[in-house]
Amino acid sequence: MTTPYTSGSSSIEPERRQDDLSLGDRLSNVTRDLSTLMRQEVALAKAEVSESASRAGKGAGLLAGAAVAGFFTLMFLSISLWRALGNEIGYGWSALIVAVIWAIIAAVLAAVGKKALNQVRGVPETTDSLGKIPNALKGQEEKNL
Repeated sequence: MTTPYTSGSSSIEPERRQDDLSLGDRLSNVTRDLSTLMRQEVALAKAEVSESASRAGKGAGLLAGAAVAGFFTLMFLSISLWRALGNEIGYGWSALIVAVIWAIIAAVLAAVGKKALNQVRGVPETTDSLGKIPNALKGQEEKNL
């Protein structure tokens, strides 16, 4: 038997007022709204994780550059020691100067990479909005402000 409140379709008629809804319709609305809220929270989390991963990738790339520069530092320091016994002062000291330049480059890349990794924040917006859900379900939205 179909009554005005339990029509054959699961959607609520737009002309019906909120006061006229049955308990089943209200539960259906709450379930649908919670489902929508969870989908939106998952989408927000995905976006924040993607942004954080991008920043982490940049920081990791800069640290990899620092590792390469560190390798060259060791290589040129070794060459400078070997060449220090070479012809005049030029060969050994020039190799040492190149090694010092590579050491400076390694230090700069390491500092920039560390700074980039320190800027990775995680998912703060998702954490904040998920913290507001219990108050919203209790009807205490004003506590979320």
